[in-house]
Amino acid sequence: MAEGNGEVSIDVKSDIKDDPDSIVDRTPDYPKLIVYGLDKRVAGKLDEIYKTGKLVHADLDARALDALKEFPVDGALNVLTQFLESNLEHVSNKSAYLCGVMKTYRLKSRGGNSTGVSVGGTAPNSTSTTKGPDEDRIKAILDRTGYSLDVTTGQRKYGGPPPNWEGPPPGNGCEVFCGKIPKDMFEDELIVLFEKSGKIWDLRLMMDPMTGTNRGYAFITYTTKDEAQQATRDLDNHEIKPGKNLKVNISVPNLRLFVGNIPKSKGKEEILDEFGKLTAGLTEVIIYSSPDDKKKNRGFCFLEYESHKAASLAKRRLGTGRIKVWGCDIIVDWADPQEEPDSETMSKVKVLYVRNLTQDISEEKLKEAFETFGKVDRVKKIKDYAFIHFEDRDNAVQAMEDLNGKDMGGSCIEVSLAKPPSDKKKKEEMLRARERRMMQMMQVRGGGYSPQHPSMLGGPPPRGASTGQRGAGNTLRAMGRGDYDYDYDYYGYGDYRGGYTDPYYDDYYRYEEYYYDYAPPPPPARGRARQPQSDLEEGLLDRRTSMFDMNYGTQAGRGRGVVARGRAGGPPARGVSRGGRGGAASGGRGGARPL
Repeated sequence: MAEGNGEVSIDVKSDIKDDPDSIVDRTPDYPKLIVYGLDKRVAGKLDEIYKTGKLVHADLDARALDALKEFPVDGALNVLTQFLESNLEHVSNKSAYLCGVMKTYRLKSRGGNSTGVSVGGTAPNSTSTTKGPDEDRIKAILDRTGYSLDVTTGQRKYGGPPPNWEGPPPGNGCEVFCGKIPKDMFEDELIVLFEKSGKIWDLRLMMDPMTGTNRGYAFITYTTKDEAQQATRDLDNHEIKPGKNLKVNISVPNLRLFVGNIPKSKGKEEILDEFGKLTAGLTEVIIYSSPDDKKKNRGFCFLEYESHKAASLAKRRLGTGRIKVWGCDIIVDWADPQEEPDSETMSKVKVLYVRNLTQDISEEKLKEAFETFGKVDRVKKIKDYAFIHFEDRDNAVQAMEDLNGKDMGGSCIEVSLAKPPSDKKKKEEMLRARERRMMQMMQVRGGGYSPQHPSMLGGPPPRGASTGQRGAGNTLRAMGRGDYDYDYDYYGYGDYRGGYTDPYYDDYYRYEEYYYDYAPPPPPARGRARQPQSDLEEGLLDRRTSMFDMNYGTQAGRGRGVVARGRAGGPPARGVSRGGRGGAASGGRGGARPL
């Protein structure tokens, strides 16, 4: 018996003695429902479900019964009808599933339609034509593999763990994100496709309970990183139906938050203690300071949590705008996870990333120090870090092993292999998603707060974009952390080392001062924002913010925001117009002043 689900010690028949017909042809559990307080019609409908064997009274906990009791009678009857018509064969937690049906019904009712709610892709009713998976194919797959299938209102989960699995679940890098899945597709088609690349640990297809179709994306975990990498090579851009191409990439669970506008006088322990009081699951604080600067941090930090769920809950709490830290209005966003290059790619790298450099260390001094290990083609220093390009990889590896952790100019330097630059298109997608999140945060806060987040400063728009269109908002489309393959990307993902190709030097390194320090908010920008729209259903790259914190996007409304006076932040990206009527120009006078 589920705890609190109507198990009573009183004589239940005495409570229904005035209605003798109510116990005719009823199960022994019907009186318990009446005593619990359910309406007789609702109790009768639930008792009908008990008779079918699809549900027993012990399956329902107090939460589900309480929700039914508080539900309007007509609504509860509709919910139970839909529940009865659902395919519950693979539903392990029927109480939670029923609660999901009720939640979906409420949402549907608010939209003016309380019929046709299809849950989990398997709940047909009088108006729904949603087709579920092929049950014969599902059964054949489960019989062949021995895996389980668990269905909830929000997802359909295959496996996890596989039969006879020993040890912990696969770690980071073993999961892939699959986007742009046709909405009428189910796991019976996806499993046979993805298992060709390796052994599946689990597959989770995200479902829309409002329609019964999938949300357009899924997560597939393999038993090894190599299998996950193979899946991206095999299936990225795979045409699964005519004109329908999948988007497959490595999924990185984001455990880290970016927090800006904190006092620069605070050290790591102080930040850990303060945010540890405000959020649960905080495991690490990462701060950065320049070897030449006595300040303890640069006005921002990164908070790392024990799980993505803990990080997401922390982001929700800290991002409300109601919490001040040391009297400061903080800015909270996801740190951008970076895809890890595979071992084959890294085995060809002959460029070193060197950080923690003082101002006294010039490019000439760096070349002199590193050239003792072999011929150095070129050196590029940017603030307190640099890239050393070797002609021979073996020489680069030897230099890294010998100089990492050594003193140079009074500072202990860190030397590692630089990771090749990430795909420009992916970075632009990440930037757009971050911009939308930041704009929604301002919208939630009332629209009057314009944070001086690095991604909100006046940097250049991406190549091919046009700024200053008539009636466009101010250039909130700005330089973001994901636009750099340098130190800020490193900050954003712990062991990431940025890219080093010449175009990145030309376009980006000069803007590094925008995020080098973090300043208080500027004056608020004018203009309105449109309604938010989600990202993942369009198949955009997953950054694992979706399960607990969906990315919603807004677009700037009419009017121009306030443009800061001062020097230009640098030239616009190649192929971009410098501005036009009604919009802010990028570059030239009137650009944002580096802080």
